[in-house]
Amino acid sequence: MRVLLSLAVIVLAWTSLELEPAAQQAPRLSVLIEQLERGEPAISDIHWSFIDMEHGPYLIDQLQTRLADLKEDGSSRPTPTPIVRIPFEGSQDPQFAVKQVLDSGAFGIAFPRVETAAQARRAVTSMRYPPQRGSALPEPRGRRGYGPFRAARYWGLEGPDYLRRADVWPLNPEGELFAMIMIESGPGVENIDEILQVPGIGAVFIGTSDLGMALGVGPPSQGNAPEAEAAVQTIFRSCRRHDVVCAYVLGRDDLATRISQGAGMFLGGAP
Repeated sequence: MRVLLSLAVIVLAWTSLELEPAAQQAPRLSVLIEQLERGEPAISDIHWSFIDMEHGPYLIDQLQTRLADLKEDGSSRPTPTPIVRIPFEGSQDPQFAVKQVLDSGAFGIAFPRVETAAQARRAVTSMRYPPQRGSALPEPRGRRGYGPFRAARYWGLEGPDYLRRADVWPLNPEGELFAMIMIESGPGVENIDEILQVPGIGAVFIGTSDLGMALGVGPPSQGNAPEAEAAVQTIFRSCRRHDVVCAYVLGRDDLATRISQGAGMFLGGAP
C-alpha cells in the first residue's frame, strides 16, 4: 500500500510538471497583436508605430536607432510595436528590404500598392522562413533568409525561440510578425476579395491619399470624393467578409464611424 501511495505521488508530481509548460503561454511581444486579439482598436503611437521608409529615407542604421528608441531599458518588448513601410511596391519583389528590416528587429512590414493576390502572396512569403520538417503551417512557403541574430537580441529571445515566434499572425497564432497589405489603386480595390484569400495577411491598410490620386479625385485633404468613399466601403465590406483587420487613416473624430464600418487599426496622419 505504501508503495502504491508513493507511486501515486510520483505520478501526480510528474503530471503537474508535464502540464505546467502547456498551461503557460509565452507573453505576447507585439502590443499591436495583443490589442487586436482583445478585439479592441489599435491606434498608432499608442499600440503601434508606423515607420515610413517608402517616402522617407531607406537607411537601416536610422531604422535601428528608431527601433532602439521604442524599447525602454529593461523592457521585454518595444512600445508601441514597430511596423515599417518599405520602398517596394507590389509589382516589385520586396525580399531584399524585408530581410534587412526584419533582421533589424521590426515586428511587421507594410507593403505599398498591392494590386493582386499574387503580389500579396509574395509579400507574405518574403516574411516567412522556409518550412522545416514536420511544420504544421508550410504554406504559403516562406523564403526569408536565415540571419536573425540582431532581431533575436532585440526581441529578447534565444535563437530557437525567435525562429518559433518569427512568423506571421494570425496564420500562426504564436506568430509575432504582422503583414500589412496596402490598397492604394483601382486594381487593388477590384481584386480585394482575391487578395484577402491569401493566408498570412494581418491587415489591409487603405492608403487613402494614393487611392484618391489613383482614382483621379485627389487626396482626402481636398475633400472626400464619392468615388474614393465608394472604394473605401468596398474594402471595408471585403474585410468583414474575410474576417481581416482593416486599417484606416483618419482624424480621431471619425473613429467611431470607421469602427462601425469595420476598421480595427488607425493611423493618426496621412501616410
